[in-house]
Amino acid sequence: MPEWEITTDIDERFAPAVMEETLTAAILAVLTYEGIATAGVAIVVTDNEYVQRLNRAYRGVDAPTDVLSFAAQEGDDLDAVLAPEAADEIDRYLGDLILAYPYAAAQAARYGYPIQTELQLLVVHGGLHLLGYDHDTDENQAEMWAAQNAILIGLGVNVDLTQRMAAE
Repeated sequence: MPEWEITTDIDERFAPAVMEETLTAAILAVLTYEGIATAGVAIVVTDNEYVQRLNRAYRGVDAPTDVLSFAAQEGDDLDAVLAPEAADEIDRYLGDLILAYPYAAAQAARYGYPIQTELQLLVVHGGLHLLGYDHDTDENQAEMWAAQNAILIGLGVNVDLTQRMAAE
């Protein structure tokens, strides 16, 4: 039986427009697709300004973006200094997904998707990043897009991502 701990924190300004269960379903679909039985992920839905500050601080890009993924285990070998129980708990925690609702809403309008579809797409995309997927080369991008499409189809989200993929 899977042991997933998914937490969501939705800015109250956007809470009426965000269906928490669609965010949770999207990350669970990613974990299921990858065969991950034990994991923790936090999903935060916030504003463009907060995401821009994070993007500037951690990526050196002074602009908002749709989703940022912060993997918990990027380069850290904490197992060597932690008690085994604490190390196991940290190993299970994959990381955080930070979504900018206004940015996502603008993208949804631009591509003609409902906002819930856009948010699910962003959670799937960010979740794959947490698991090591990237789109930094043509080969990696093809692999990530294939996984993303398979997961979205499994969620019943059938959108044509061709235009978006070409823009990446």
